[in-house]
Amino acid sequence: MTNRQQDKAQTVTAPADLNDHQAGEEIARLSAVIAQANVDYHVRDAPVLPDAEYDVMKRRLLALEQAFPHLAASDSPTTRVGAAPAEGFGKVTHAQRMMSLENGFDESDVADFVARVRSFLGLSDQPLAFTAEPKIDGLSLSLRYEEGRLVQAATRGDGTVGENVTANARTIPDIPNRLSGNAPRIIEVRGEVYMGHADFQRLNATDGGRVFANPRNAAAGSLRQIDPAVTASRPLRFLAYGWGEISEPLAETQIGAVTRLASLGFQTNPLTRLCHDVPQMMAAWADLEQQRATLGYDIDGVVYKVNDLALQMRLGFRSTTPRWALAHKFPAEIAWTRLDRIEIQVGRTGALSPVARLEPVTFGGVVVSNATLHNEDYIAGRDSAGHPIREGRDVREGDWVKVYRAGDVIPKIADVDLSRRPANSQPYRFPETCPQCGSAAIREPGDSVRRCTGGMVCPAQAVEKLKHFVSRAAFDIDGLGAKQIEMFFADDILPIREPADIFTLAERDARNIGKLKNREGFGTRSVEKLFSAIEDRRRIPLERLIFALGIHHVGEVAAGLLARHFGTWDALIAAVDAAAAEPAFAAGERVSRQALADSPHWAEMTAINGIGAVLVRSLVTTLTQPAERAVVDRLVQQIEVVAAARRHVRDTEISGKTLVFTGTLERMTRAEAKARAEAMGAKVAGSVSARTDLLIAGPGAGSKARKATELGVTVIDEDEWMRIAGAL
Repeated sequence: MTNRQQDKAQTVTAPADLNDHQAGEEIARLSAVIAQANVDYHVRDAPVLPDAEYDVMKRRLLALEQAFPHLAASDSPTTRVGAAPAEGFGKVTHAQRMMSLENGFDESDVADFVARVRSFLGLSDQPLAFTAEPKIDGLSLSLRYEEGRLVQAATRGDGTVGENVTANARTIPDIPNRLSGNAPRIIEVRGEVYMGHADFQRLNATDGGRVFANPRNAAAGSLRQIDPAVTASRPLRFLAYGWGEISEPLAETQIGAVTRLASLGFQTNPLTRLCHDVPQMMAAWADLEQQRATLGYDIDGVVYKVNDLALQMRLGFRSTTPRWALAHKFPAEIAWTRLDRIEIQVGRTGALSPVARLEPVTFGGVVVSNATLHNEDYIAGRDSAGHPIREGRDVREGDWVKVYRAGDVIPKIADVDLSRRPANSQPYRFPETCPQCGSAAIREPGDSVRRCTGGMVCPAQAVEKLKHFVSRAAFDIDGLGAKQIEMFFADDILPIREPADIFTLAERDARNIGKLKNREGFGTRSVEKLFSAIEDRRRIPLERLIFALGIHHVGEVAAGLLARHFGTWDALIAAVDAAAAEPAFAAGERVSRQALADSPHWAEMTAINGIGAVLVRSLVTTLTQPAERAVVDRLVQQIEVVAAARRHVRDTEISGKTLVFTGTLERMTRAEAKARAEAMGAKVAGSVSARTDLLIAGPGAGSKARKATELGVTVIDEDEWMRIAGAL
């Protein structure tokens, strides 16, 4: 009797007639056979087990697990058909942040990328290889394996915290529950969940008449189903291309590591190739663009990565992107449609943003009815310097316009068809007063945007600030989205007019006769969930608080840089108050580098890598303006601000010290030296001041070295720096 016949014969005995030992042996044997069949079918595309026998074995295994639930493994092949619906998705903090990619759109961007890599590494003519792989248009997923077993799957989320979708990920055939071969003890495999074109079309034809906009939306929605059985019913695929935390290296090169991932049981992209210069990279991009329509799945560009993993480690990361990778996007998709009207939206910083309301048009698998018009200059057919764009053609209501999307979610208007312009058309007059509050809308010299001067009295600004405050990268309060913010802002009984009001909502509701739970759209359970979600966010990381305040120029990346530098809210606000009293603040926009150097707190903030004088001025101005400061102070009284986590670095002799580099370094580029110092826990400043601890002076050091001597700052040469740097 063959092994297969033996397995079939085993199904004759009813589960009720088996003891634990017998059931355990059969469950283990069937699990192994079915798991191998899954690999043969989904990974190797070489099925051995006939479908009918596979189905019989899987039904038998399911019956045994139902009869002996204590013997069922968490990674059983039967989990791929779904499990009991969960209450929701828990949060997962990634062991290593899931970064985004820098984008490029033409050959010059690719050449600049290669030049930056060579410059950072100090390479001139030495060979330097890159991998080129298709950029799948799907949903990023991180899979954590321990001792070869899948223990956790998480979406990218905000890069730091994602959603736990482990039960759903187990239902995807391309994702192994157990790794093949000699796997690292711990490995986080990163890749893309996607849906093929043919599967997408079948899904749209069979899923109860529901029509998804495109395969990416279908894949994302399918992965994030509360009931894993729904996810299991959707034809999702997974391609692995990278890794996060790992207990041992996979290989010495990127292409070798991807090959190793394939040996562990993952699907990887066979179109990945090795390139040795910009022409070869562009040739790979052109080949993939030509194949794009016939691949059977969506790609939106090509990703280049430095092949040598040791060089990747030296290059390291910026705040949100690796220095060693670039996403080279494909050209824009375009369509023509009619511009019905132009509307002005007022943002949280008072910016008046024109939006084109379009006659809906479908392209790239997406229905587009809105597009950005940037600002009044763009509408008028000129750039910020007054030079013509679109050969000076302005944009008017009623025009036929060319709409495009390229690497951006928000469509843009590229051109106008003057031959179809209505005879009675009139140039668009950009408003000089805020359409929401009537305050003057002024345009400062050098600014391309007109802004409402209403500040706190402008309801549009207040509402947009609150929407930003509860957004995903900020406080991310479940059940309190844009729609609810608008409702509470207009409410006269339980209003939310500023962030602190959110955290007093439950207390005010308890004192109120008309309870929130009795209102339309609410109920006892939904109100309890809302109040619980608010309480969950009463304790917030410093970087999220800074970003949530919606300060002009202070985005998510800058908020993280400020948080990591100052560590606590008290330290940041003390530095802001001190900077406001310094001469650099009084100098206005014309502040000089010398003024910054002579103003310690301004010098400290502007010396942070990625933080400039314009951002610092916006930060200081906002947080020292009395009305804005009062709003922030009331908020801080309601919450607990968690100090920023320090980098996990070794305790070195320069940890916590402020360094300045000057002159020419001969054995390490300035960029690499700066990155190395920051990785060792030091702060790197651009100018010498009384706060400087150490000056590294290479050949050609001039004024900085003299000033360091005057201030009594320790000065070392490159040999001593290399000794210190070797401690990393």
